[in-house]
Amino acid sequence: MLFNSYLFVLLFMPLVIAAWWSLARWPQFRLGFLVASSFVFYGWSHWEFTLLLLASTLIDYNVGLGIYRASTKRLKGLYLSVSLISNLGMLGYFKYCGFFAESLNGILEALRYGSPLLVPEILLPVGISFYTFQTLTYSIDLYRGEVQPARSLMHFAAYVSMFPQLIAGPIVRYSDIESQMRELGRRPDWNQVAQGVWFFVMGMSQKILIADTVAKTAVSLLAEPENLQLVSGWVALVAYSIQLYFDFAGYSNMAIGLGLMLGFSFPQNFDSPYQASSIQNFWRRWHMTLSSFLRDYLYIPLGGNRRGRWFSYRNLLIVMLLGGLWHGAGWTFILWGLLHGCLLVANGLYRDHITIPVPKLLGVTITFLCVMMGWLLFRSTDLQMATQWYAAIFGMRGLEADLGWNSLTSTGFAVAIAALLFCWLAPNTSQFQPRPSLATALILSALLVFCILRFDAESPFLYFQF
Repeated sequence: MLFNSYLFVLLFMPLVIAAWWSLARWPQFRLGFLVASSFVFYGWSHWEFTLLLLASTLIDYNVGLGIYRASTKRLKGLYLSVSLISNLGMLGYFKYCGFFAESLNGILEALRYGSPLLVPEILLPVGISFYTFQTLTYSIDLYRGEVQPARSLMHFAAYVSMFPQLIAGPIVRYSDIESQMRELGRRPDWNQVAQGVWFFVMGMSQKILIADTVAKTAVSLLAEPENLQLVSGWVALVAYSIQLYFDFAGYSNMAIGLGLMLGFSFPQNFDSPYQASSIQNFWRRWHMTLSSFLRDYLYIPLGGNRRGRWFSYRNLLIVMLLGGLWHGAGWTFILWGLLHGCLLVANGLYRDHITIPVPKLLGVTITFLCVMMGWLLFRSTDLQMATQWYAAIFGMRGLEADLGWNSLTSTGFAVAIAALLFCWLAPNTSQFQPRPSLATALILSALLVFCILRFDAESPFLYFQF
């Protein structure tokens, strides 16, 4: 089920929120209703996916109890290994099995051994990368002694399956929501609800009015990447950079808004990342919950920067390489992660060896250009498309006869430029929250109605594929 659909906005969302607060006197029944609603939300298009979600929930809840009750660290480690193997095993099979078989076939073909492996056609369960990470953090944090076990299976199931952030984040750790799960509000805080409506409508506007409008230009140009030239290549790159940002930020803001309407506070996921003046600063602002996950559960366990500068650079490369692979089963994602790892290392080398300060405007410009070079890999379906697109933007495929006038004057590109200026100059959505008033209510209502009127075609969020 999509947030940007008549079914969700006009039926599912109001009914679930109303029922959630109506059942406040019966906590377990209330949580059960939320879990059931979330499973309906998740399994609306493919009910069989709910079996994986249920399996992950049951495994990690029982693993968590085992870790908490274990008397020795060795036994705790055995329980944790069950969580790691089961979650990473499910993720590996559904997301990477076909990719690795195809890659191995390619190597064997190059060595003239033929293609002995059958490449399976496996339907990727929506959001599997997100909820497996969430359940993993619960088991790992219990092993580290940083959280208490969930009060009941229903509490844990509600944490894992909560529909606002289930499919595309933010990645919510149990420690982020532990106290909220234990002390569920009995009555809505109307200021919090108003704040939630603000986030939801702003996120919907980002998705429908900006991302989907810009997407038309990006999709039309990238349909035939072999025809890209200098201007059209850059127009497509700028358009996709804006589409991806507002598509994902829009989902995150809607998730945060829905959480607030239910009485839950989720962590922030974006902090104006296109205003970053360095690549390190970019990763502190972009997909913040994933960045903190990679730091706390990969970078620091690998040793962080405890063994010196060069060791930390190695760790950065490993973490970003795995971060790229997490985003997708393809060489373009691996190269995207490796590119960002190299950029972070270069950033560290500059910081450690060169004391000349970089003017903020120059830093923002260079960082944004580097990020766009990465988005090109991120969007490309294969290495051939990436090569064609890079050749176009570096002028190796010539300049359009009409100087790219059609691309430059498209509505999507005009919206992309306006949105980019907004990204650079305006405060973040979380920083700008108007006080509840009649004027604010009328503006938000008008925006929401305008968005609903544009539900003319199904438009899934880009991060659903991860």
